[in-house]
Amino acid sequence: MQPKRPALGRGLDSLIAMDDAPARGTSAINDIEISRISPNPDQPRRLFDEEALEELSRSIRELGIIQPLSLRKTGPDTYQIIAGERRYRAAMMAGLTTVPAYIRTANDTELTEMALIENIQREDLNAIEIALTFKKLIDQYNLTQERLSERIGKKRTTIANFLRLLRLPAEVQLGLRDRRIDMGHARALLSIDDPKFQLRLYNEIVKQGLSVRRVEELAKKYQQAALEGKKPENDNRRFSNNDYDILKDHLSQRFSTPVKLTCDASGKGKISFSFRDEAELERLIAIFDTAKQ
Repeated sequence: MQPKRPALGRGLDSLIAMDDAPARGTSAINDIEISRISPNPDQPRRLFDEEALEELSRSIRELGIIQPLSLRKTGPDTYQIIAGERRYRAAMMAGLTTVPAYIRTANDTELTEMALIENIQREDLNAIEIALTFKKLIDQYNLTQERLSERIGKKRTTIANFLRLLRLPAEVQLGLRDRRIDMGHARALLSIDDPKFQLRLYNEIVKQGLSVRRVEELAKKYQQAALEGKKPENDNRRFSNNDYDILKDHLSQRFSTPVKLTCDASGKGKISFSFRDEAELERLIAIFDTAKQ
Protein backbone atom coordinates (compact mmCIF):
# COMPACT_ATOMS: atom_id res chain seq x y z
CA MET A 1 0.00 0.00 0.00
CA GLN A 2 1.42 3.34 -1.05
CA PRO A 3 1.76 6.02 1.60
CA LYS A 4 -0.84 8.77 1.44
CA ARG A 5 0.36 11.70 -0.61
CA PRO A 6 0.62 14.82 1.56
CA ALA A 7 -1.67 17.70 0.74
CA LEU A 8 -0.05 20.46 -1.24
CA GLY A 9 -1.67 22.96 1.09
CA ARG A 10 0.41 21.67 4.00
CA GLY A 11 4.12 22.23 4.28
CA LEU A 12 4.06 24.55 1.30
CA ASP A 13 7.48 25.91 2.14
CA SER A 14 8.92 22.59 1.05
CA LEU A 15 6.92 22.45 -2.14
CA ILE A 16 6.25 25.86 -3.57
CA ALA A 17 7.69 28.10 -0.86
CA MET A 18 6.16 31.17 -2.44
CA ASP A 19 8.98 31.08 -5.01
CA ASP A 20 11.61 31.83 -2.37
CA ALA A 21 13.11 28.33 -2.23
CA PRO A 22 13.11 25.27 -4.45
CA ALA A 23 10.87 22.26 -4.09
CA ARG A 24 11.75 18.92 -5.60
CA GLY A 25 14.61 19.49 -7.99
CA THR A 26 17.82 21.44 -7.91
CA SER A 27 18.49 23.97 -5.15
CA ALA A 28 20.63 26.03 -7.52
CA ILE A 29 19.37 29.16 -9.22
CA ASN A 30 19.88 28.92 -12.97
CA ASP A 31 19.91 31.64 -15.59
CA ILE A 32 17.51 30.43 -18.27
CA GLU A 33 17.04 32.01 -21.68
CA ILE A 34 13.56 33.50 -21.98
CA SER A 35 13.26 32.13 -25.51
CA ARG A 36 13.41 28.60 -24.08
CA ILE A 37 10.55 29.20 -21.60
CA SER A 38 6.85 28.77 -22.32
CA PRO A 39 3.85 29.60 -20.09
CA ASN A 40 1.77 26.88 -18.50
CA PRO A 41 -1.38 26.45 -20.66
CA ASP A 42 -3.23 25.34 -17.52
CA GLN A 43 -2.22 28.44 -15.58
CA PRO A 44 -5.29 29.34 -13.48
CA ARG A 45 -4.68 33.04 -13.81
CA ARG A 46 -6.08 34.46 -17.04
CA LEU A 47 -6.07 38.21 -16.45
CA PHE A 48 -2.90 40.26 -16.18
CA ASP A 49 -3.15 43.97 -15.41
CA GLU A 50 -1.10 45.74 -18.07
CA GLU A 51 -0.39 48.80 -15.91
CA ALA A 52 0.82 46.60 -13.05
CA LEU A 53 2.98 44.63 -15.49
CA GLU A 54 4.56 47.85 -16.74
CA GLU A 55 5.33 48.90 -13.16
CA LEU A 56 6.94 45.52 -12.47
CA SER A 57 8.85 45.78 -15.75
CA ARG A 58 10.33 49.13 -14.70
CA SER A 59 11.33 47.65 -11.36
CA ILE A 60 12.99 44.70 -13.09
CA ARG A 61 14.95 47.06 -15.36
CA GLU A 62 16.33 48.82 -12.29
CA LEU A 63 16.71 46.00 -9.76
CA GLY A 64 16.45 42.78 -11.72
CA ILE A 65 14.23 39.85 -10.73
CA ILE A 66 14.36 39.42 -6.95
CA GLN A 67 12.40 36.15 -6.74
CA PRO A 68 13.43 33.42 -9.21
CA LEU A 69 10.80 31.76 -11.35
CA SER A 70 9.89 28.11 -10.84
CA LEU A 71 10.19 26.02 -14.01
CA ARG A 72 9.97 22.39 -15.01
CA LYS A 73 11.97 20.86 -17.84
CA THR A 74 9.92 19.81 -20.88
CA GLY A 75 12.79 18.96 -23.26
CA PRO A 76 16.58 19.05 -23.60
CA ASP A 77 16.61 22.86 -23.62
CA THR A 78 12.98 23.84 -23.04
CA TYR A 79 11.10 24.74 -19.87
CA GLN A 80 7.54 25.43 -18.71
CA ILE A 81 6.51 27.87 -16.00
CA ILE A 82 5.23 26.46 -12.73
CA ALA A 83 5.11 29.81 -10.92
CA GLY A 84 6.13 33.29 -12.00
CA GLU A 85 4.36 34.00 -15.28
CA ARG A 86 3.81 37.61 -14.27
CA ARG A 87 7.56 38.06 -13.73
CA TYR A 88 8.20 36.25 -17.01
CA ARG A 89 5.95 38.65 -18.91
CA ALA A 90 7.42 41.71 -17.20
CA ALA A 91 10.96 40.47 -17.90
CA MET A 92 10.15 40.23 -21.61
CA MET A 93 8.72 43.76 -21.50
CA ALA A 94 11.93 44.91 -19.82
CA GLY A 95 13.99 43.37 -22.63
CA LEU A 96 15.73 40.69 -20.54
CA THR A 97 17.14 37.72 -22.43
CA THR A 98 17.55 35.47 -19.37
CA VAL A 99 15.75 35.05 -16.03
CA PRO A 100 16.80 33.38 -12.76
CA ALA A 101 14.88 30.19 -12.06
CA TYR A 102 14.68 27.01 -10.02
CA ILE A 103 14.19 23.85 -12.05
CA ARG A 104 11.65 21.61 -10.35
CA THR A 105 10.17 18.19 -10.96
CA ALA A 106 6.39 18.05 -11.40
CA ASN A 107 3.92 16.02 -13.43
CA ASP A 108 0.89 17.59 -15.14
CA THR A 109 -1.39 17.21 -12.13
CA GLU A 110 1.15 18.66 -9.72
CA LEU A 111 1.91 21.49 -12.14
CA THR A 112 -1.70 22.66 -12.16
CA GLU A 113 -2.04 22.22 -8.40
CA MET A 114 1.16 24.12 -7.67
CA ALA A 115 0.22 26.99 -9.98
CA LEU A 116 -3.23 27.13 -8.37
CA ILE A 117 -1.93 27.26 -4.80
CA GLU A 118 0.80 29.74 -5.61
CA ASN A 119 -1.73 32.13 -7.10
CA ILE A 120 -4.29 31.63 -4.31
CA GLN A 121 -1.66 32.35 -1.65
CA ARG A 122 -0.73 35.54 -3.47
CA GLU A 123 -4.46 36.37 -3.91
CA ASP A 124 -3.84 36.84 -7.63
CA LEU A 125 -6.82 34.79 -8.78
CA ASN A 126 -10.40 35.96 -8.92
CA ALA A 127 -13.15 33.67 -7.66
CA ILE A 128 -14.18 32.42 -11.12
CA GLU A 129 -10.60 31.52 -12.06
CA ILE A 130 -10.33 29.49 -8.86
CA ALA A 131 -13.68 27.79 -9.51
CA LEU A 132 -12.74 26.88 -13.09
CA THR A 133 -9.41 25.44 -11.98
CA PHE A 134 -11.08 23.34 -9.28
CA LYS A 135 -13.48 22.02 -11.92
CA LYS A 136 -10.64 21.30 -14.33
CA LEU A 137 -8.73 19.32 -11.69
CA ILE A 138 -11.83 17.34 -10.77
CA ASP A 139 -12.81 16.59 -14.37
CA GLN A 140 -9.37 16.02 -15.86
CA TYR A 141 -8.01 13.84 -13.09
CA ASN A 142 -11.30 12.20 -12.03
CA LEU A 143 -11.12 13.52 -8.47
CA THR A 144 -13.88 13.84 -5.92
CA GLN A 145 -14.25 17.08 -4.01
CA GLU A 146 -12.99 15.26 -0.93
CA ARG A 147 -9.88 14.01 -2.74
CA LEU A 148 -9.18 17.44 -4.21
CA SER A 149 -9.53 18.85 -0.71
CA GLU A 150 -6.81 16.48 0.47
CA ARG A 151 -4.57 17.25 -2.49
CA ILE A 152 -4.56 21.04 -2.18
CA GLY A 153 -5.19 21.41 1.56
CA LYS A 154 -8.49 23.29 1.21
CA LYS A 155 -11.70 22.43 3.05
CA ARG A 156 -14.22 20.49 0.97
CA THR A 157 -16.89 23.09 1.75
CA THR A 158 -14.61 25.80 0.36
CA ILE A 159 -14.20 23.85 -2.87
CA ALA A 160 -17.96 23.23 -3.07
CA ASN A 161 -18.73 26.92 -2.56
CA PHE A 162 -16.40 27.94 -5.39
CA LEU A 163 -17.84 25.29 -7.73
CA ARG A 164 -21.38 26.56 -7.03
CA LEU A 165 -20.37 29.89 -8.58
CA LEU A 166 -20.25 28.19 -11.98
CA ARG A 167 -24.02 27.69 -11.74
CA LEU A 168 -24.59 31.46 -11.94
CA PRO A 169 -25.55 33.04 -15.30
CA ALA A 170 -22.57 33.91 -17.50
CA GLU A 171 -23.09 37.66 -17.05
CA VAL A 172 -22.93 37.29 -13.29
CA GLN A 173 -19.80 35.14 -13.53
CA LEU A 174 -18.15 37.85 -15.63
CA GLY A 175 -19.13 40.44 -13.02
CA LEU A 176 -17.54 38.33 -10.30
CA ARG A 177 -14.45 37.76 -12.43
CA ASP A 178 -14.10 41.49 -13.07
CA ARG A 179 -14.80 42.21 -9.37
CA ARG A 180 -17.94 44.24 -10.00
CA ILE A 181 -19.45 42.08 -7.26
CA ASP A 182 -17.79 40.00 -4.57
CA MET A 183 -18.24 36.52 -3.13
CA GLY A 184 -20.82 37.73 -0.59
CA HIS A 185 -23.05 39.07 -3.36
CA ALA A 186 -22.59 35.87 -5.37
CA ARG A 187 -23.55 33.63 -2.44
CA ALA A 188 -26.73 35.67 -1.94
CA LEU A 189 -27.59 35.35 -5.63
CA LEU A 190 -27.12 31.58 -5.43
CA SER A 191 -29.98 31.40 -2.94
CA ILE A 192 -32.31 32.35 -5.83
CA ASP A 193 -33.31 29.46 -8.07
CA ASP A 194 -34.49 31.41 -11.11
CA PRO A 195 -31.64 32.71 -13.36
CA LYS A 196 -33.87 35.60 -14.52
CA PHE A 197 -34.22 36.83 -10.96
CA GLN A 198 -30.49 36.32 -10.39
CA LEU A 199 -29.71 38.54 -13.39
CA ARG A 200 -32.25 41.14 -12.33
CA LEU A 201 -30.80 41.42 -8.85
CA TYR A 202 -27.23 41.36 -10.22
CA ASN A 203 -28.01 44.39 -12.39
CA GLU A 204 -29.42 46.18 -9.34
CA ILE A 205 -26.22 45.43 -7.42
CA VAL A 206 -24.06 46.91 -10.16
CA LYS A 207 -26.33 49.91 -10.76
CA GLN A 208 -26.97 50.86 -7.14
CA GLY A 209 -23.89 49.50 -5.36
CA LEU A 210 -26.01 47.41 -3.00
CA SER A 211 -24.43 46.02 0.16
CA VAL A 212 -24.22 42.27 0.69
CA ARG A 213 -26.75 42.52 3.53
CA ARG A 214 -29.18 44.36 1.28
CA VAL A 215 -28.75 41.74 -1.46
CA GLU A 216 -29.42 38.97 1.05
CA GLU A 217 -32.70 40.65 2.02
CA LEU A 218 -33.75 41.12 -1.60
CA ALA A 219 -32.76 37.55 -2.48
CA LYS A 220 -35.13 36.25 0.20
CA LYS A 221 -37.94 38.36 -1.24
CA TYR A 222 -37.17 37.21 -4.79
CA GLN A 223 -37.06 33.56 -3.76
CA GLN A 224 -40.28 33.82 -1.75
CA ALA A 225 -42.04 35.52 -4.64
CA ALA A 226 -40.85 32.79 -7.00
CA LEU A 227 -42.13 30.07 -4.67
CA GLU A 228 -45.52 31.78 -4.56
CA GLY A 229 -45.59 32.24 -8.32
CA LYS A 230 -45.55 36.03 -8.00
CA LYS A 231 -43.46 38.68 -9.66
CA PRO A 232 -41.07 40.32 -7.18
CA GLU A 233 -42.00 43.87 -6.25
CA ASN A 234 -39.59 46.60 -7.19
CA ASP A 235 -37.52 47.64 -4.21
CA ASN A 236 -34.93 50.17 -5.29
CA ARG A 237 -33.67 51.11 -1.86
CA ARG A 238 -29.93 50.95 -1.50
CA PHE A 239 -30.07 50.48 2.26
CA SER A 240 -31.68 47.68 4.26
CA ASN A 241 -34.17 48.13 7.10
CA ASN A 242 -31.34 47.48 9.53
CA ASP A 243 -29.28 50.22 7.84
CA TYR A 244 -32.15 52.65 8.34
CA ASP A 245 -32.48 51.66 12.01
CA ILE A 246 -28.77 52.33 12.52
CA LEU A 247 -29.09 55.71 10.76
CA LYS A 248 -32.13 56.63 12.86
CA ASP A 249 -30.26 55.80 16.09
CA HIS A 250 -27.24 57.78 14.90
CA LEU A 251 -29.36 60.86 14.16
CA SER A 252 -31.16 60.56 17.50
CA GLN A 253 -27.82 60.54 19.33
CA ARG A 254 -26.36 63.32 17.17
CA PHE A 255 -29.30 65.68 17.76
CA SER A 256 -30.17 64.44 21.27
CA THR A 257 -33.83 64.05 20.36
CA PRO A 258 -36.09 61.25 19.05
CA VAL A 259 -35.92 60.88 15.26
CA LYS A 260 -38.36 59.05 12.97
CA LEU A 261 -37.25 57.80 9.57
CA THR A 262 -39.52 56.21 6.96
CA CYS A 263 -38.73 54.97 3.45
CA ASP A 264 -40.84 53.27 0.78
CA ALA A 265 -39.79 50.68 -1.83
CA SER A 266 -38.76 53.39 -4.32
CA GLY A 267 -36.30 54.87 -1.84
CA LYS A 268 -38.40 57.96 -1.04
CA GLY A 269 -39.06 58.85 2.58
CA LYS A 270 -38.84 61.47 5.28
CA ILE A 271 -37.01 62.23 8.52
CA SER A 272 -38.87 63.77 11.47
CA PHE A 273 -37.26 65.40 14.51
CA SER A 274 -39.21 65.73 17.77
CA PHE A 275 -38.84 68.65 20.16
CA ARG A 276 -40.45 69.32 23.57
CA ASP A 277 -40.59 73.11 23.48
CA GLU A 278 -39.47 76.19 21.59
CA ALA A 279 -36.11 76.20 23.35
CA GLU A 280 -35.36 72.73 22.02
CA LEU A 281 -36.57 73.81 18.58
CA GLU A 282 -34.12 76.72 18.65
CA ARG A 283 -31.35 74.28 19.63
CA LEU A 284 -32.14 72.07 16.65
CA ILE A 285 -32.28 75.06 14.28
CA ALA A 286 -28.85 76.15 15.53
CA ILE A 287 -27.47 72.67 14.75
CA PHE A 288 -29.04 72.75 11.27
CA ASP A 289 -27.58 76.21 10.61
CA THR A 290 -24.12 74.91 11.61
CA ALA A 291 -24.53 71.94 9.30
CA LYS A 292 -25.30 74.22 6.33
CA GLN A 293 -21.97 75.97 6.80
